Amino acid sequence: MAWFDREFIAVPESNKNQLVYKWPDLNIRRYSRAIVNADEIALFVKSGHVIATMGPGRHRIDADELPVLGALVDSLSGGNFYRAELYFISSREISGIKFGGRLADIADPVSEQVVTLRVFGEFALAVRDATQLITSMTGTADLTDPGKTQAWCAELLLKAMKIAVTQGVSRGEWPVIGLSGHLEHIEAAVLRQTNIALYEYGLRATRLGNFDITLAPEDADRLKRLAKDVTYIRLAGDFRQYAAGELALGAGQGLATHGGGSEGGFLGAALGINAIGQHTPQATPPTGTPPKALASGTEQPVCGECHTANPVGARFCMECGTRLGSAQPKHCHGCGAELVAGARFCGSCGARAS
Repeated sequence: MAWFDREFIAVPESNKNQLVYKWPDLNIRRYSRAIVNADEIALFVKSGHVIATMGPGRHRIDADELPVLGALVDSLSGGNFYRAELYFISSREISGIKFGGRLADIADPVSEQVVTLRVFGEFALAVRDATQLITSMTGTADLTDPGKTQAWCAELLLKAMKIAVTQGVSRGEWPVIGLSGHLEHIEAAVLRQTNIALYEYGLRATRLGNFDITLAPEDADRLKRLAKDVTYIRLAGDFRQYAAGELALGAGQGLATHGGGSEGGFLGAALGINAIGQHTPQATPPTGTPPKALASGTEQPVCGECHTANPVGARFCMECGTRLGSAQPKHCHGCGAELVAGARFCGSCGARAS
């Protein structure tokens, strides 16, 4: 059985899906048959140098067929063995290799916030030059362990992605929010950067698989809140009115919880927005001037304390917070007629209001 194992040399089925397979025995029996599949190339290596190459097919390991093998004859075995390392290199790409991790802390040009980017995905790897791969990696990396080779390539790819994404975002080419819409351009830039590093090792990253670049959860929440605040401030006109609206909204929610008024009235009053979403001018009339009637004939409620005209439907004064309609109506001391809020003279008899 041992003789049969040595008679045929080939990559085992369990090792088909790896870039490099090293035949475990350094002593190769003369006249053995090497089976090289259509997507493989076999290399005889001695002292870090490639001595002979075998392409796809069945080869008899003999110096008569491969004259260069004469340099590999083991004289101690009486010429019955060749002493060399035999590598089988796959010429097809290996896909589904995982990569990922933290990219970088970067300042978002739009919000000027420092955020953390992360990436997770897959890539495919292939051998560009089998001879260069063996001569550059032998002695520096364990090519017999496919996991280590793939992990090393994944680290190079992650480094290239850090460089490409950081430069693209810093130059304003790619936004931090919405990077998924630029994955095609990111892939091209990352592969170009990665293959520059892999070139001298005879490898190349052929493509990226399903990958995505995301924000750290806390950074994503922060940017969403900031975007909401900026939108509301733009609608309100300035930050002061937006802050007042937020305060009124909080008060309205508290009153609603305890059976009080509606939060919509508070926010509308604070932002100067009526029930149909239109802006209502909010000018404080001079003392003694009755509030102007609206087109519908409904008067704006006037605060009895500070005499500020408020939007229709407001329940609290937007200036001092007094509940509207809570003040008792005043009457003229001369004729007893009811006085309009803020009036300095009676509209019926002209007497001065006290």
